Amino acid sequence: MMKMIKLNNKKNRKKMLITITIILIGILSGCISSNENNDIQTLVVDGSTTVFPIAQATADNYMDIHSNVDIQVTGTGSSNGVTAVGSGSADIGMASRELKDSEKISYPNLVKYVIAKDGIALIVHTSNTVTQLTMDQVKGIYNGTYTNWNQLAGLDEEIVVVGRDSASGTREFFYEHVMGKENFVSTMLEKNSNGAVHLTVTTTPGAIGYVGLGYVDNDVKSISILNKDESIYIAPTVQNVLDGKYTISRNLNMFTNGEATGPVKDFIDYIQSNEGQEIVEEQGFVPINQ
Repeated sequence: MMKMIKLNNKKNRKKMLITITIILIGILSGCISSNENNDIQTLVVDGSTTVFPIAQATADNYMDIHSNVDIQVTGTGSSNGVTAVGSGSADIGMASRELKDSEKISYPNLVKYVIAKDGIALIVHTSNTVTQLTMDQVKGIYNGTYTNWNQLAGLDEEIVVVGRDSASGTREFFYEHVMGKENFVSTMLEKNSNGAVHLTVTTTPGAIGYVGLGYVDNDVKSISILNKDESIYIAPTVQNVLDGKYTISRNLNMFTNGEATGPVKDFIDYIQSNEGQEIVEEQGFVPINQ
């Protein structure tokens, strides 16, 4: 009888050890799972609505390859992007222009990475009969000299001037390189994104707006611009920007606060790689590796 009790005690101890082992394995598994979740690194990218589609498309591909990285992309305008990365609320700031002198003073450690090139296209409603303009005529539209399309060999229709708001890098570039820093007409409709400009032009017969190349499609008509030697009108296309024929063009940039390191550097390197630049071209922009 005593022997049976001892045997049962041994069996009970063995069962207890197995149970404890299972519990410990479960706890350890939970810890490992928790650590794995904690290893996910979040990158915050904010700024230019022109750069936004490039950043979003490359981020989607990058996250497919790197499951431990979560990239959150927001398009709030170039100025907001520079402020965000400079103040530390974003890891990467997107801008469709160069830094302003005031930004260089406020954020002296910002480092620029060119991730694509772009042309700024003038777009009009598909019903508009005007297909080409000189730079002086574009400037005249945006400073209020021209108010009706019949002044530019078009239909008798009021010109609805559409531009970007003050946070836009595209507006800043247009203001410097097209307007010569001359003020915009006071009636200009100010939009907060390329998409909003595009939408307004598609729904307003007399409208004209300016957008990045990636926003030119069959829903609008793009305007050819007389080149510098005034010999030929040049359409806003990727190839014409690459060839240097279409001169309303600029770099698209990403900024970091100090030299990029870790996953931030790896993501920017990916955008600048051949694979990333293929995505740039797919989005309708100009790759830097050509």
